Amino acid sequence: MEYRKNDIVTLEIVDCGTDGEGIGKADGFTVFVKDAVIGDTIMAKIMKAKKNYGYGRLMEILKPSPYRVEPVCLSARQCGGCQLQAVSYEEQKVFKEKKLRGHLERIGGFTELPMEPLIGMDEPYHYRNKAQFPVGRNKKGKIVTGFYAGRTHAIIENRDCALGIAQNKDVLDRVIAHMEKYNIAPYDEATGKGLVRHIFVRYGFFTGELMVCLIINGQDLPHQRELVEKLCEIPGMTSISLNMNKKRSNVILGDKVKTIWGEDYITDKIGDISYEISPLSFFQVNPKQTWKLYSKALEYADLHGEETVWDLYCGIGTISLFLAQKAKFVRGVEIVPAAIEDAKRNAQINHIENVEFFVGKAEEVLPREYEKNGVYADVIVVDPPRKGCDEMLLKTILKMQPKRVVYVSCDSATLARDLRFLCDNGYELKKVCGVDQFPQTVHVETVVGLQRKDT
Repeated sequence: MEYRKNDIVTLEIVDCGTDGEGIGKADGFTVFVKDAVIGDTIMAKIMKAKKNYGYGRLMEILKPSPYRVEPVCLSARQCGGCQLQAVSYEEQKVFKEKKLRGHLERIGGFTELPMEPLIGMDEPYHYRNKAQFPVGRNKKGKIVTGFYAGRTHAIIENRDCALGIAQNKDVLDRVIAHMEKYNIAPYDEATGKGLVRHIFVRYGFFTGELMVCLIINGQDLPHQRELVEKLCEIPGMTSISLNMNKKRSNVILGDKVKTIWGEDYITDKIGDISYEISPLSFFQVNPKQTWKLYSKALEYADLHGEETVWDLYCGIGTISLFLAQKAKFVRGVEIVPAAIEDAKRNAQINHIENVEFFVGKAEEVLPREYEKNGVYADVIVVDPPRKGCDEMLLKTILKMQPKRVVYVSCDSATLARDLRFLCDNGYELKKVCGVDQFPQTVHVETVVGLQRKDT
């Protein structure tokens, strides 16, 4: 039978796609349905039809799955932030392990994977130490803040995200009340007019320090002294700043930050290492799981105090400083100059001296240091962006022949591709472990340990 747009179908959801959508079949025709859970029997409306597959909208749950739970957040279905809140946490972990295994088998061609159990969270909510809330108006003209609906810039009003900290609501309530009282307009993407674009909150889970940064389409905020007084009533307030972004683009942060009260940064810890975090610093959003992730990376690096280690895509030195506790010397490479400044500062405040940081593309710095200066590595750690490692970089790793490579990945598809390349050229996959950095979403972090075959 051929299905067309607007047809209504009854589906049993038998699988889950990589973006968390339910997959069902009707007479051999595959339908992908957002918000459907494995084990559901549903009624769906075909929104888009190809020859053998289509996309449907969930109309009615005829029989709920045993894995289905009531989402904690009322906005979970409309908001683009979470994809798996309607799935029990145990089943979320199964999905992530299966996604990781599937990519390594299908894309990487690996069999008999040396996988350790996925590391989950005891409390899979309220784990994010950072939130960026867009500000706008609803159809009635009222100032609203929340999160963008999936794949759009329509704001779903929500001041109390289930993944964020409890203080977010208090901050948002005070800022919006201030804007209403003094008639301060939110930014309008369509016209480029209006002042307040985003409200940015950061929190130190270990230190209890709170940072608020308002991203504005201008230089100053009217009556900012009154707002500072209100925000300072919130316990833990440490830093209040303005970030100027006058660009007509959807990039959230501008380059310039002006502290209007308190410190320029907050401090937090991952394990025993302290980090200073400014509004522009990159910092892992789930420090509890990051500690587990880095501990696993350190375990796979198998350091005994004699090794020279390269940490590629090192950011603000989070993994580098972890590795430096056990290595003889660590060199970190990162393309963002401000991140390297943070890395050097973080090394200083932790009194770690056996590290050196380079600004540049890892695929350029590593070959230069290896070929010109003869710098080698016993262990190389890579933590690349979603697109994975540059091929030139992988070839340089092969030339340098480190005994071990530790690959930390935020995208298991590009991870599988890169591992295949390394394993076809002299390395062996020794250990794989998924870490759930982002419960309620489809993302999964992975740590992989590789060893040179002739060692």
